[in-house]
Amino acid sequence: MSDPIRVLVTGAAGQIAYSLLYSIAKGDVFGKDQPIILVLLDISPMLPVLDGVVMELQDCALPLLREVIPTDKVEVGFKDLDAAILVGSMPRKEGMERKDLLKANVAIFKTQGEALDKYAKKTVKVLVVGNPANTNCLIASKSAPSIPKENFSCLTRLDHNRACSQVAMRCGVASNNVKNVIIWGNHSSRQYPDVHHAKVSRGGQEVGAYEAVKDDSWLKGSFISTVQQRGAAVIKARKLSSAMSAAKAICDHMRDIWHGTTEGQFISMGVYSSGNSYGVPEDLIYSFPVVIKNKSWKIVDGLPVNDFSRGKMDATAAELVEERDTAVSFLGV
Repeated sequence: MSDPIRVLVTGAAGQIAYSLLYSIAKGDVFGKDQPIILVLLDISPMLPVLDGVVMELQDCALPLLREVIPTDKVEVGFKDLDAAILVGSMPRKEGMERKDLLKANVAIFKTQGEALDKYAKKTVKVLVVGNPANTNCLIASKSAPSIPKENFSCLTRLDHNRACSQVAMRCGVASNNVKNVIIWGNHSSRQYPDVHHAKVSRGGQEVGAYEAVKDDSWLKGSFISTVQQRGAAVIKARKLSSAMSAAKAICDHMRDIWHGTTEGQFISMGVYSSGNSYGVPEDLIYSFPVVIKNKSWKIVDGLPVNDFSRGKMDATAAELVEERDTAVSFLGV
């Protein structure tokens, strides 16, 4: 057995964390022989709830889980981390302007970025889940200048999984028979789910998604809007936001960072845009197709982009530029 790694989950008393912590603690993410110290950070009023979560984790009697540390202090939460999963954020409340939401989250992610910079290992892998995830990730990264920008990513794997599932259901195959869908851009209703490069395996044959689905108007219309609006649809039905599916996507994302992507497949994640070959503006956290090896991601270059895709990729980039500029204006406040 190797030495334990320290893994932080913020917003640890919340419902996404409740679906997530068991999978991490039992070895589904970092490996079946990787001992873990789980650090659970939340705001002070949530500490009694956190104590209940700790008791449950203890009661699971999981052999890989060496220690659980509940805390409301950043100097405890961010110390010597190998991985940080930043789930907690300020949710949008009714009547709240997006600008006010950004301002509240800039304060949170600036503090957390500074804490990463001060207390975490420089090799820490940081996944931002709390929305607006792309811009929160950018702010955290800017606030942690001593940690490489490549160590920061935001979650668009849930959108990626949603897109795979929609195509799989349409084709009557299992979801693992769909690969190489792409989520471009922002984790918002402006994101662009793209299946121009996706493959569907059916009856031993691998064909392009457009050929497999045989319904271009669906792929260019309601497929895209279904993926874009899926989070809102879940909230409308459950009266709560996606938790089980978000937790599964977080596990998928971090497992791929730790163990690499499958040969011949790429996945979607929000990463630093600088130096990309797709004409996306610099200094954004933008979702691209990536492959991962040795805990390092690389944007998949050279995929052809048609006019339909170009317009949608540019629209989501424009939204992110606007978000970034608004958020950065609050950094000095």
